[in-house]
Amino acid sequence: MARTNGNGTRIGMNEAERWIQRLRVIGWSTVAIILLLPAIGMQFSEEVDWSAGDFLFAAILLGGTGLLVELVVRRSQDNAYRAGAVLALITLLLLAWSNAAVGFVGAGANAANILYVALIGMVAAASFAASFSARGMGKAMIAAAIGQGLIAGLAFSQELVQADERMAILGINAFFIALWSAAAALFRKAARKEAA
Repeated sequence: MARTNGNGTRIGMNEAERWIQRLRVIGWSTVAIILLLPAIGMQFSEEVDWSAGDFLFAAILLGGTGLLVELVVRRSQDNAYRAGAVLALITLLLLAWSNAAVGFVGAGANAANILYVALIGMVAAASFAASFSARGMGKAMIAAAIGQGLIAGLAFSQELVQADERMAILGINAFFIALWSAAAALFRKAARKEAA
């Protein structure tokens, strides 16, 4: 966003605005590349077989995430809040995409995979309930990390995880717990700045 002086003349972008502009180009280019890769792959291999519905789902998921990132960057001037929100949105995107593509625990709609979808809804509901405040978002991210761990624990206790999948399931869930926790730490940092 370019700044203007009192009579509306464009002054130019400061360094932070230039970085944001570069990141926007990188982000939207990444979305385009992710959508183009399967289309290109389908020309060369029968193993890549996306339907129109697959492309629509991917476009909505990636485009929606991109638009939410744009909204966060425009609404907040706090870099810790921005980073926490972007990390939370990317985590939600990865959770939704991977669960829709193959499921976290086995294939199909078992109890654990359905709970991962519910976790996405819980994060959205908690974010709205917190009015997207830094403090409330930090709590929502901690709840998401705990929820991720509980769902993994349920999957193991209900024997939904095959023996050869155990380490992979533990690793994937630990990865997501780390992402949620990192987002929580960034939101807490932003909340401390707000309180000061």
